[in-house]
Amino acid sequence: MKIPFLNFDEMHYPLRSKMIEAFTNFYDRQYYVMGDSLKLFESEYATFSQVNYAIGTSNGLDALFLSLKATGIGPGDEIIIPSNTFIASALAVSFVGARPVFVEPRRDTYNINPDLIEDSITSRTKGIIPVHLYGQSAEMKQIMEIAKHHQLWVIEDNAQAHGSEFNGKITGSWGHINATSFYPGKNLGALGDGGAVTTNFEDLAEKVKSLRNYGSRVKYHNTELGHNMRLDELQSSFLSIKLPFLKEWTQKRRQIASWYSNYLKDLPEIILPEIHPNSDHVYHLFVIRTKKRNSLQEHLNQEGIGTLIHYPIPPHLQEAYSSLGYKKGDFPIAEELAETSLSLPIWPGMTEEMVIQISEKIWEFFEGPN
Repeated sequence: MKIPFLNFDEMHYPLRSKMIEAFTNFYDRQYYVMGDSLKLFESEYATFSQVNYAIGTSNGLDALFLSLKATGIGPGDEIIIPSNTFIASALAVSFVGARPVFVEPRRDTYNINPDLIEDSITSRTKGIIPVHLYGQSAEMKQIMEIAKHHQLWVIEDNAQAHGSEFNGKITGSWGHINATSFYPGKNLGALGDGGAVTTNFEDLAEKVKSLRNYGSRVKYHNTELGHNMRLDELQSSFLSIKLPFLKEWTQKRRQIASWYSNYLKDLPEIILPEIHPNSDHVYHLFVIRTKKRNSLQEHLNQEGIGTLIHYPIPPHLQEAYSSLGYKKGDFPIAEELAETSLSLPIWPGMTEEMVIQISEKIWEFFEGPN
């Protein structure tokens, strides 16, 4: 059978009637932006995230940008981010006029290595953006201790890790202010773009609310130069419907990951995901590593199995950041991960039979048809 990289059927079909009802209510109510549906979802997501405030935004990048801007970070400042991350983590830093400073990840968890952070702190450093990559929490206890010692802001990039925990504390609740994405492919995805900022600090929450809405809290009264970066009523309604199912979907992702690990554990040519002993994993992605990544991806594609690469070019080697002057070899761990990582299908609705088929094709690639 053909197995796509991502399929929404099991998540979306059971909710179809509720989604259509939500659209009908949205259509008939004729209130499209900054209404009760947004307020309800913000309250629900704040409760889920175990924080005092959640503020809906237009997407995850805007959530990161608004989080940084709310802290006052700007031109001349430096922000530490992982050297292996989606480029949005760096773009948000650039958009407020600051400079991204890259720090290498651990080879096993793929998350930023906190042991290396202090070496990159200068008098211009104002914050750290830990990215909970692929669905596993970064090592937040040590990161928060470093930030406290150096009086730095911590802005979590929680776009891939809804519900992950470190030391029993949920991602999106550790940092001073944090950002997430509800892009459709995320573990909690809208049916379009969307994002949110989470925080326990009222002043930061009020700042983000103003900045996302033209610098205004009262209609036509603008107290600062703001933006149009709001989560709309329709996507808020869809997210409210999906949020109660997130834990169930996460458990299914974990089961699929367990099947993969069981069927691939004895294959020496690949490296399976590892979990930090104080963290857990919600498996937004299931990423294996192999030196024969490109050939394996082509083999699986020919067998009708979808895969993706997260991410083929690290930010420091992207043309968009050529002005920073980095070259190949400057961040060898990030470059190694970019050259060897392959994301396998993982979505609620996958069966053990599917995982067996994918695993057999991977074994076949390395060991032959027998």
